Amino acid sequence: MNGARLWTIARLELTQRVRTVAWYVLLGIFALLLIGVTLLSFLAFGGWGTGGAGVFSAVVYVTLLLVLLVSPTLSGNSINGDRDAATLAPLQVTLATTGEILLGKFLAACITGLAFAAVAVPFLVIATLAGGVNGWAVVTSLVVLVVEVGIVAAIGVAISGILARPLFSVAVTYLIVAALSVGSVIGFGLVSTAAGSEFTSKNRSAEYNSNGEIVCKDGGHDCYGDTDQMVCGEWDSYTYRVPRPDRVWWLLSSNPFVILADATPTSFDRHGNPDDLFGWIKTAVRGAQSAPELQSTWDECDPQYLDGAEYRSGPTPEEIIATTVPSWFVGLGVQVLLAALLLWWAWTRTRTPARTLPPGTRIA
Repeated sequence: MNGARLWTIARLELTQRVRTVAWYVLLGIFALLLIGVTLLSFLAFGGWGTGGAGVFSAVVYVTLLLVLLVSPTLSGNSINGDRDAATLAPLQVTLATTGEILLGKFLAACITGLAFAAVAVPFLVIATLAGGVNGWAVVTSLVVLVVEVGIVAAIGVAISGILARPLFSVAVTYLIVAALSVGSVIGFGLVSTAAGSEFTSKNRSAEYNSNGEIVCKDGGHDCYGDTDQMVCGEWDSYTYRVPRPDRVWWLLSSNPFVILADATPTSFDRHGNPDDLFGWIKTAVRGAQSAPELQSTWDECDPQYLDGAEYRSGPTPEEIIATTVPSWFVGLGVQVLLAALLLWWAWTRTRTPARTLPPGTRIA
């Protein structure tokens, strides 16, 4: 592996990207989008001095979203685009190895994706200066963001080396990214519903007359609260199916947005609520690990109901996160393994001398 050849390949790839006006227009549109997101986030999270953490998380999420939307287009035709333009074969007969070609184009795709993160830096600084931002949350979220940029870039470059047609490789890259980010959520919802359980609800109310007055055993109407005198109705029972997210919560572990939220340390207010989007998404995903109750009872004639002891609020987000297990490292490992396998496949398809080529492949 030669560093000079590696950087030459990456530099040539970058030159082709940045010399077009459309590239700078895209970065400008992203900057305008971040201005709007930052202003709206300050309004949503309480303004200067209190909403810095929320604004920071919103900007990071928008940056990740745009990288997922744009990176497949920029990296999904890196290799087969050169093959289609008859510039790959001259590169393959140089001293550059197949691994250097792949890694050089991967490096260029990473730098291209990180350009969007660079545009977001001023807005991240503003959010940090606004106060309330956890230092470890800043470091962790940015590291995860950079890793996700690299994974998406690797998938795009690999698919461009596996498939012969640039259009198909870009489409397949989008499908893989969509499967990780959107498909995982849809699959989670469908499978958790299909794997549901029966929920039984039992209810009993006190008897009331036509005037809305409670019926008492002694014939009076002032016995509410006296369970010995209240006349109770019959028990009603209802059964229906409820989803079981606790059985399939792991389907969300490879979602890029979930990985970002689950890996980022969370800060809480005095009520145990997160102060940023990372924490709220983490709470929702971690809460899916807990099995739902499959039976509920409501009895108006029960003293526990009358004094309110039967009913209590659920756990706070802080308690949910503290009593569940993180899954970000599993999801990140799955993504890295997927990208590595695809790159290996691309290497076998791109190495020279090639025994066979897809029909219609242009080589010169």
